[in-house]
Amino acid sequence: MAPPSYRRCGKSGRSRGFMVSLRQVVCATVAMLAMSIVARAEDGFPFGTEMTLEALPQPGSKRIPNIEIGDNGEVVLELWCKGGKGQFSVAGNTVIFVPGQIQDRSCPPARAQADDDLVAALGSVETWKRQGDVLTLLGPKPLRFRVNGN
Repeated sequence: MAPPSYRRCGKSGRSRGFMVSLRQVVCATVAMLAMSIVARAEDGFPFGTEMTLEALPQPGSKRIPNIEIGDNGEVVLELWCKGGKGQFSVAGNTVIFVPGQIQDRSCPPARAQADDDLVAALGSVETWKRQGDVLTLLGPKPLRFRVNGN
């Protein structure tokens, strides 16, 4: 005896079982591919995004460092006081950050030192990992950045 979904009904001989149209199959396939692409994009290096360092502001300031990563790895840095540019080069899970010119904006010594330390930490990263909206740059001092939500 055939399973209930394949039993024949009436004189026409048609099954009453689960029937899927070609259109439904195509739509489901496209939806799965789209979800797969989005999932990979969420786990890939966040080119074309702006991110904020997971850190507390320096005393006397509300500012927290952020980086804007361009589509080709170019970076605009806004630190606790200073600002500048740089470049990320990514191959697999390996990452290299090369700082460009950093602008000294007459910063108080403590903020200037924190900025210099952050640029040095960025320059010493070796690998990266991403989980959703969080990018972790791994090196002697791990740095966590969160994608800015708009």
